[in-house]
Amino acid sequence: MAPRLQAEHDLSSAELDAIEERLDNDNRRLTGRDDDRALIFALRDEQGHAVGIASGYSWAGIAELTLMWVDEAYRGFGHGRKLLDAFVAEATARGSLRIWVSTHDFQAPGLYEKAGFERMAELTGWPEGHSNIILCRTVAA
Repeated sequence: MAPRLQAEHDLSSAELDAIEERLDNDNRRLTGRDDDRALIFALRDEQGHAVGIASGYSWAGIAELTLMWVDEAYRGFGHGRKLLDAFVAEATARGSLRIWVSTHDFQAPGLYEKAGFERMAELTGWPEGHSNIILCRTVAA
């Protein structure tokens, strides 16, 4: 029986995670590298609610910061830089040689550039009227 294609825009997080794990298993097998690990720092308020996060992973000598956010009420106090510095320090301790991040021109490209990240690409029209900027920080070996 042939598989059938269907739209599933509300696929459960559990099923999506299981599929991503299958892809990760393929990547591990194809590269011979199985050192992938989550890399996450959270900033929490007095009630324990997350008000900031730097989240991504390290794998095969690189790290990628995939989610960086600080609640609007906590912006402007250096929390974003504190989260970024912690992420970079942990990635470096794990042996990452490069740290990658993607951000939009209306988000925080300046934060990353001040922290030693260099623009590698700028994709205009993503979204329309803006750019998606890919940055990389090379860590001294």
